[in-house]
Amino acid sequence: MVDMDERSDSTVLNGQYKVRGGKLVSVDVTAAEGRIASAHVFGDFFLEPDDALEDLNAALVGMDTEATAAEIGAALTARIDSRPDPVQMIGFDVEAVAIAVRRALGHASSWEDLTFDVIDPVVLPPVMHVALDEVLPLEVVAGRRNPHFRIWDWDSPLVVIGSYQSLRNEIDAEGAARNGIGVVRRITGGGAMFMEQGNCITYSLVVPTSLVEGLSFEQAYAYLDDWVMGALAEIGINARYVPLNDIASEQGKIGGAAQRRFAGGVLLHHVTMAYDMDADKMGEVLRIGREKLSDKGTRSANKRVDPMRSQTGLAREQIIEGFLEFFRSRYDTVTSTYTEEELARARELVRTKFGTEAWTARVP
Repeated sequence: MVDMDERSDSTVLNGQYKVRGGKLVSVDVTAAEGRIASAHVFGDFFLEPDDALEDLNAALVGMDTEATAAEIGAALTARIDSRPDPVQMIGFDVEAVAIAVRRALGHASSWEDLTFDVIDPVVLPPVMHVALDEVLPLEVVAGRRNPHFRIWDWDSPLVVIGSYQSLRNEIDAEGAARNGIGVVRRITGGGAMFMEQGNCITYSLVVPTSLVEGLSFEQAYAYLDDWVMGALAEIGINARYVPLNDIASEQGKIGGAAQRRFAGGVLLHHVTMAYDMDADKMGEVLRIGREKLSDKGTRSANKRVDPMRSQTGLAREQIIEGFLEFFRSRYDTVTSTYTEEELARARELVRTKFGTEAWTARVP
């Protein structure tokens, strides 16, 4: 990206945005005195009538280079709506153009702008992974760590409930105690994660919020998990995103996502997918467990929730390795691991926050 103060009037700035399930939108702009001086929108989309392209270009000229994606989109819409004939934008929309413009002007980033730390699975108590989801984004905010992708692995059972869930409404305390399963509250919203060793696959992705600039919350979920749809396809699962935050196949729900945005411009996005869960045990521990089993591909013959195991025939380790290989092949990455300082901060958070009754029962 080029710094705004260093741009000359003739500097051509390019931004691109690939519409999920749609077309690539590109825009070349020049800027002068804080305004867009020229703009040319192009891509592999379809537009009728074709002279509407000139209206898109004209709507951008003169706009403040600090205009938000919403403001840019509104200007484009107003220009198109002022035409006497209807305009059809096929494979893209004004929001896609606005995001491309914001990227050209250096206010939004793309996957290609980022280098990701990739942290292979490290076996830790699951509560440590919950704590690391607070520690690591703050490391990115502080500039001590790159955006990153990490896969959890753990050595003991735990139910991780959403930040806003009621403890007593979600958890059968007697059932949890009987099965030796603890409960921890995480910092993101969403539903409960039933985690026994080897029964699910969980990953965390930490990115700058500029990566989802101009996207709605619903769009941001699907956008950040677009890569995993390709990874799932490679192992034989035809998956789709079900708004707001579920990943499903023809056989039912596979997993769900949750997000948290941090001050400082960093976003945490994490996903848990069922690999092979004990449905009977889950029903004893989660009060709503039995109600949710039907959408997770439960097979009554052996009372397992096993959408990934049964649909792929692969060991959990093979699926994880496939995810890691696919992510590395798609993005610029470096291999990393947790630092001793990060682990120490996570242990302290377990002691003072995530391992305390006050935090876990903050919504009784």
